[in-house]
Amino acid sequence: MNLNVIPKIKHATSDNFFLLAGPCAIEGEEMALRIAEKVVSITDKYEIPYVFKGSFKKANRSRIDSFTGIGDEKALKILRKVSETFDVPTVTDIHEVADAAKAAEYVDVLQIPAFLVRQTDLVVAAAETGKVVNLKKGQFMSPGAMQHAVQKVKDTGSDKAWITDRGTMFGYQDMIVDFRGIPEMKQYAPTVLDVTHSLQQPNQTSGVTGGRPDMIGTIAKAGIAAGVDGLFVETHFDPANAKSDGANMLDLQYLEKLLSDLTAIRNVINTL
Repeated sequence: MNLNVIPKIKHATSDNFFLLAGPCAIEGEEMALRIAEKVVSITDKYEIPYVFKGSFKKANRSRIDSFTGIGDEKALKILRKVSETFDVPTVTDIHEVADAAKAAEYVDVLQIPAFLVRQTDLVVAAAETGKVVNLKKGQFMSPGAMQHAVQKVKDTGSDKAWITDRGTMFGYQDMIVDFRGIPEMKQYAPTVLDVTHSLQQPNQTSGVTGGRPDMIGTIAKAGIAAGVDGLFVETHFDPANAKSDGANMLDLQYLEKLLSDLTAIRNVINTL
């Protein structure tokens, strides 16, 4: 796959997987820079193409009192500062058509949330910015259905689309990854596995989403073995006190060991 369509991407010719990683939401400048600095040092060490991830706004919340952001422009400016400070590209998710042009001024990849991936106007608006569009597979969609989301991007004249699997609803309070979908979706676009959201346990009675971070290594290793092009991992130096999705995020202190193991698996896969 051609990663050179993303400005500032390093190690683009590496045979390794690429990584989208960072906090669920931008909580402030210091935390974003701290996380980015650590991830950049690790990905440089293992020659992993890296895109810093952070949501400038969280529109899909279980409760009205859940954290939604620190302000759109403030968060977007922090994403720009991360990019300029560490010379890495950035990705953020958008929720409304007007968000596309606004966010495109600050980031390199626009992400369409899983619940919104069937929203034609939103997908088209993202594609028309000329940015890479990361299409999160709906929890309610089959892998094959994602070809139509990709086609919407292509119909704008752009070929800059990725698909990201984030698990499929399994009952009311659990997610499951069907690894059969990885090779199928790779027929339509470069395919990423969202490891941490795949381990969410939504619809808890408390109104706060739960998760299984103890299974991050298992799902990530299986994804690499299945041939994913990239991985999506939300990480934080203090998940217990993160303002969004802390229950399923990877503690930053464990990221290097995980990426070391995954790189070793990828190297074996590349020799087969």
